[in-house]
Amino acid sequence: MRTLRVLAALALLAAPLHAQDLQRPAGWKVRFDRAGSTEAELEMFVSMPPGWHITTGPAGIFWDPSVTASGNFRAEMEVFLFDPQGRREAFGVVFGGKDLEGDGQTYTYFLLRDGGEFIVKRRQGAETPTLVDWTSHASVRSYADRGEDASVKNVLTVEAGAETVRFLVNGQEVAARPREQLPVDGVVGIRVNHALNLHISRLAVTPLG
Repeated sequence: MRTLRVLAALALLAAPLHAQDLQRPAGWKVRFDRAGSTEAELEMFVSMPPGWHITTGPAGIFWDPSVTASGNFRAEMEVFLFDPQGRREAFGVVFGGKDLEGDGQTYTYFLLRDGGEFIVKRRQGAETPTLVDWTSHASVRSYADRGEDASVKNVLTVEAGAETVRFLVNGQEVAARPREQLPVDGVVGIRVNHALNLHISRLAVTPLG
C-alpha cells in the first residue's frame, strides 16, 4: 500500500506534463452540481491502476453506469486523500443512483471530510436532505494522521441489509438507518467536492452474506 501512495504521488507530480499519456476512464460519466460547469474545469480524471485519480474542479459525481447494486449488498470504496491545503471539502461513495443525468436524479451519499467527520445525505432532484449531519468519529482518518506518507487512506463501506443500512469507516460502524428511509438500489459511484486531490484505489460491490 505504501507503494501505491508513492506511485500516485509521482504520477500526480508528472501530470501537468504527461496527462495526455494517462487513460481517461472508459464509459464513466460526470455530473457537476453547478449548472454550466464543464469537464474542462476538472484538473484530472484518469485511470491510474489500481483505480482512478480525480482532482477537482467543481463538486460533482463520477460513475460507471455498469456498476450497480441491488438486494442485500456491500459497496466499498478505498480512497487516498492528498494534501487538502486546509480545505474541509467532502468526498465519498454514492449509491442508489437513478436518473443521474436527468432532472429527477436521486442517490444517497456517504462522505468524509478532513478533520475526522462523516455525513450521510440523499439527493432528490434539486433537494439534498440530510440523514446524518456532520459527526466526528475516531475511525475517520485525517490528513494529519498520514505520518510520512503523501496521503491518508480511508475505507468507506455501505452494507445494505434487508431492513437496515449500515455505514462503516475503516471497518467500524459509524451510523445505521432503516432501509426504507433512503434509496438503496441503483448505480454506485463517487462524489468529490471542490478542489480535492484523491486516488480511489477500489470501488467494489459484493453480495452481503
